[in-house]
Amino acid sequence: MYILQRTLTFFRGFLTSYGPPAIKKKICDKDFSSGKWDFIDNTAGDCVYSHLERFAQGGDILDLGCGPGNTANELSADVYRSYVGVDISEAALAKAVKRTTENGRSEKNSFVCSDFLGYAPNKEFDIILFRESMYHIPYGQVLEILEKYSKSLKKSGVFVVRLFAGDHRPGKIKYRVQRKLDLIKREFDIVESRQYDTPGFPTVLVFRPRHGS
Repeated sequence: MYILQRTLTFFRGFLTSYGPPAIKKKICDKDFSSGKWDFIDNTAGDCVYSHLERFAQGGDILDLGCGPGNTANELSADVYRSYVGVDISEAALAKAVKRTTENGRSEKNSFVCSDFLGYAPNKEFDIILFRESMYHIPYGQVLEILEKYSKSLKKSGVFVVRLFAGDHRPGKIKYRVQRKLDLIKREFDIVESRQYDTPGFPTVLVFRPRHGS
């Protein structure tokens, strides 16, 4: 039974990363509608917020894979001018829009239903955020996706990646995640890199394309 469950979990994860957008959307909508991800609805105090506050500079944020709108509603409203959240799940975005309306941020926050791998921004941003969504980018596409979105960064803009480098086992590092982090560190100019010594080793990378890239 354990092996079967592990196999199903792996296959589901494979589809959410490599599957066609219609399949990914169906899986994500089902998960958010069923309440499977309700536990992530409140992440106030997350380590990523202090980094975002330092680099937002009262500017514009693009959040790729925004889920139920945590960043849009938990980040201090006075540190950014505008926010665009992109997610493939309509169910997640319905939560995000509801929270935004309740918080009086409808003029600052907007949301787009799209697979962020294929999304095409129509403006430049001070921050482009991959909050957990980097998990869903296949290793072979990481540089391609970052190069694509580099064109939508302002001259002084930065990428911010936030994810867990470890899992529930004390001291256990996720090889696939660490491999992506190492790739980014090799290919980009790192502005900040911090791994927090708390369960799961939450990690934040702030970086820019190299000069001339």
